[in-house]
Amino acid sequence: MKTSDFNYNLPEELIAQVPLKDRSSSRLLVLDKHTGNIEHRSFKNIIEYLNKGDTLVLNNTKVMPARIYGTREGHTGKIEVLLLKNTEGDVWECLVGPAKKAKIGTILVFGARLKGKVVDIIEEGIRKIEFIYDGIFNEILDEIGVMPLPPYITATLEDKTRYQTVYAKYIGSAAAPTAGLHFTEELLEEIKNKGINIAYVTLHVGLGTFRPVKVDDVETHVMHSEYYEIEQEACDIINNTKKNGNKVVTVGTTSCRVLESASKEDGTLVPTHANTQIFIYPGYKFKVVDNLITNFHLPESTLIMLVSALAGKENIMNAYEQAVNERYRFFSFGDAMFIKE
Repeated sequence: MKTSDFNYNLPEELIAQVPLKDRSSSRLLVLDKHTGNIEHRSFKNIIEYLNKGDTLVLNNTKVMPARIYGTREGHTGKIEVLLLKNTEGDVWECLVGPAKKAKIGTILVFGARLKGKVVDIIEEGIRKIEFIYDGIFNEILDEIGVMPLPPYITATLEDKTRYQTVYAKYIGSAAAPTAGLHFTEELLEEIKNKGINIAYVTLHVGLGTFRPVKVDDVETHVMHSEYYEIEQEACDIINNTKKNGNKVVTVGTTSCRVLESASKEDGTLVPTHANTQIFIYPGYKFKVVDNLITNFHLPESTLIMLVSALAGKENIMNAYEQAVNERYRFFSFGDAMFIKE
C-alpha cells in the first residue's frame, strides 16, 4: 500500500480560510460505508442519522494558544515556538523555528514574564524547553499566545473561540479536534432530547497534525504519540450501547483513536490514561467504532488513511472527488463528512 494511493487533486481555493458564521450551517456529505452511496446535506441534518440509544463520542480537549514569539537572549532575531506536549513539570516538547538558533542552553525571551531554556534536542526542529515564568503559566499563554492554526490557513482568526469546540474543557492540544467545531450547544441539546447518549473522552492533539507521511510504504510509517484519557463513565455508556445493539458514533479521528486504543480485543472499553501511537489504515478491523463524523483531510495524511480503513479506500476517494466537484470547503474550517452504516 503506497502513500501516493491516498493522493487527490484539491484546488487551493477550496481550502476554508475562515469559519462560517453559524457553526452548524456547514455542508455534510453522507457516505454509506457499505454501498458507497452519497447524499449531500447540511450539518444540522446530522440528528436525522442518529437514533435513540446511540452514543455520540466527543473529544473535550481544549486548544492552547500555543504559538508564541520571542527572541534569543541578547539577540534581536525572532524565534517562533509552538508548544506541543508537556513532558514533565515546566518542560515542553516544542516545534521551534529557526531551529538551528535553538541550541542546548539557549535562553529564549517571550516578554517580561516568560523565558525558556532549551534543555534537549529531539529531531526535525523539535526541542525540549523548560519554561521560567512569573505568575500562572496558562494565564501568561492566554495573554501572549496565538492560536496554532495550521499552515494552510493564512487568514487572521478574528475570534479565537472559533478554533475551540463548544464543549472544550481540558487544555492541552496544539490543534483543534476539528470535526467537533460544527456542533452548537443548541444542536447538542436537540441530540440529547432525542435520547442519544453523549460520552466524553480526552485526546490532546499533538505533533502528528503537522507532520506529513514521508515514507512511500504506508506500513513503515511511525505514528506520533498522543496522550488520552477515557473514564469509567464513558466506558460504561459505550459498552452498554454496544451491548444493546446501538451505534457508537465518534466525532473526529481523535475520538476514534481513543476508543480503538482503549478497547480490549473483544471491543470492551476499560478506563485508561495513556499515550497512543495507534495507526489505523486499510486492513484495520474496528473493535468499537461504527460510524464517524469527520472533516475532509489532507492528501496522503494518516487521517485520510484512517477514514479509508472505515469506509474503504475506493469509497473515500470517490467521495473526495465528488466533494471537490461539488465545491465543498476543505480542512479545519471546512465542511463535514458522515460515514455511516
